[in-house]
Amino acid sequence: MPNGRYSLHDPHDHVPLGEERFSCAPGAAGWRYVSKTYAPDGRVLGSTDLTLDSRARPLRLELRAGGWQVRGGAVDGVAWVRTDAADPGGEHAAEGHDRAHAFTGRSPGFLVATARLLRLREGASARVRLVAFTEPVLAPRTLDQGWLLEGVDTHETDSGPLLVERYQVADLETGEQQVVHLAGDVVLAAEGIELEELESPPNAWRVGAEEE
Repeated sequence: MPNGRYSLHDPHDHVPLGEERFSCAPGAAGWRYVSKTYAPDGRVLGSTDLTLDSRARPLRLELRAGGWQVRGGAVDGVAWVRTDAADPGGEHAAEGHDRAHAFTGRSPGFLVATARLLRLREGASARVRLVAFTEPVLAPRTLDQGWLLEGVDTHETDSGPLLVERYQVADLETGEQQVVHLAGDVVLAAEGIELEELESPPNAWRVGAEEE
């Protein structure tokens, strides 16, 4: 079960935004990613708890940030409930639904989840519709991304060969692009994200694996 730490920074001016401490592992359902995000001064900013099924669809999602909470999952697309911490009874909870494929957000775990959902082979591309939750208030926004698996490189390590996938990811509305490097179920680097610590090797995930 990889445990590690990502540093987060503004992709435009490189101002440090804090860090995310995470653990992730395959499980009975498919895969689970759990993390907490901290400000540069050590304050807890939020948390992510994401469970994927065997086909990398969002079985269960729970986000917390800025006094807000979102719970969701795959239901004829994706569905979610957003509540305010000041409303523990959920009397003013806002429900949402979209014919999107999955969720996304600031956490690096969402990059892993989207890549595994798409199951791209080297040189292949796909378009995916996602519901993003924008911090700090976890406001939902639907967006379309284009993913291209540009290449897969093999790096020799003390624990054996490590496959590193290089993706080109584009926001199809704004045209903004970023390069994402993945190894198994860990993000090595992406826009505004750097892997700083990793206690054990990533869990292997077959690139382009077909559904069973």
